[in-house]
Amino acid sequence: MRDGMRGRGHGRHGERGDHHPDGSGLGHGRHGRGGGGRVFGPGDLRLVLLALLAEQPRHGYELIKAIEAIFHGTYSPSPGSVYPILTMAEELGHITPVEGDGARRPLAVTPEGLQWLADNADAVELAQSRMQFAARAMVKRTVPEPVMQSMEKLKAALAFHADQWTPTETARVKAILEQAVKEIGGLPETTGP
Repeated sequence: MRDGMRGRGHGRHGERGDHHPDGSGLGHGRHGRGGGGRVFGPGDLRLVLLALLAEQPRHGYELIKAIEAIFHGTYSPSPGSVYPILTMAEELGHITPVEGDGARRPLAVTPEGLQWLADNADAVELAQSRMQFAARAMVKRTVPEPVMQSMEKLKAALAFHADQWTPTETARVKAILEQAVKEIGGLPETTGP
């Protein structure tokens, strides 16, 4: 490993420096920059970004939006955290621009980048788990306590209903829940079962 980042993800270009390109706590929350705590641990944002690029080529902005979607809009990493990491990953040969529509070319993981991800699979999994945990915690903090209590009651009601799931009962409960979603609002229209 050229950069000595195996495992913890520390490296060149001040990844843990003043500009916080590791994403440790700097980003856009619902009320502006930051949010009073670390969202990503040292090196986690790099691991998450490369894992997202391994799924499909994306622009930097699309990566930011993908992470924002994971956090259901409660957090968005700042461009000042994301772009230095992408520059460093490109310099290391882990990602490269590929042909795409428009002036900006999306980034894709190179074979060397895929090997780096494979060599650091445990660290990637831990970073993704920490991100999911942080996302759940941030979303939970944005929901008023009385609503959280009602959500817990709903989960309990569904759990106690376990022995009553006939096709008719499943359709009835699904209709109730979908009506609640419509009345609460805020979700895009979806199709499917």
